[in-house]
Amino acid sequence: MMLPPDARIPMLDIDDARAAAARVGVPEGMADLSVFKVLLRHEDLAARVNGMLHQLLWNGALDARLRELIIMRIGWRQGSEYEWTQHWRVACMLEIPEDDLVAVRDWKASDRFDPADRAVLAATDETLTAGAISARTWGALETTVPDERARLEVVIAIANWSMFAQLLRSLEVPLEEGVDPWPPDGAVPERARTPVQSELDT
Repeated sequence: MMLPPDARIPMLDIDDARAAAARVGVPEGMADLSVFKVLLRHEDLAARVNGMLHQLLWNGALDARLRELIIMRIGWRQGSEYEWTQHWRVACMLEIPEDDLVAVRDWKASDRFDPADRAVLAATDETLTAGAISARTWGALETTVPDERARLEVVIAIANWSMFAQLLRSLEVPLEEGVDPWPPDGAVPERARTPVQSELDT
């Protein structure tokens, strides 16, 4: 892959990324991803980021469907092309219906979601908008996500993938070669179409 000459933090090439990953215990498959080719320029940081991902993705108490709905909603709301596109593939591998993923774009108007789905999507939107989950939505989570550890992971998952959406956009991390953006139909959220304005000019 040809890297843009003005990349904010240029990606490592594949061999250097894999070598860096091996030094700090990041799996080789993660090192192949564009985001880790950037993060592995700071090996200790990449290792700790990977540790959080490993816990949430492979050892989590939160149902995988609920986790992926959270991530897809964040990707859409935050205008993160990379996050939406990567997790579209993850969610499809988990056999979450494509129609459900599309409906995340306007979940309040959809009848595809059960009470647990709606509780985590509400929690996601409230956190992105107000910085915290409301008492009403927390009550809905207590009813629909009875495992206390899973509810804790709802909060951490929202924070984690919000961070990823921000770093992916700020570092302008490109999709892997040959990956089509914004599946399934190329629709792009408003936030992704709006250039970020500099606060230095105000």
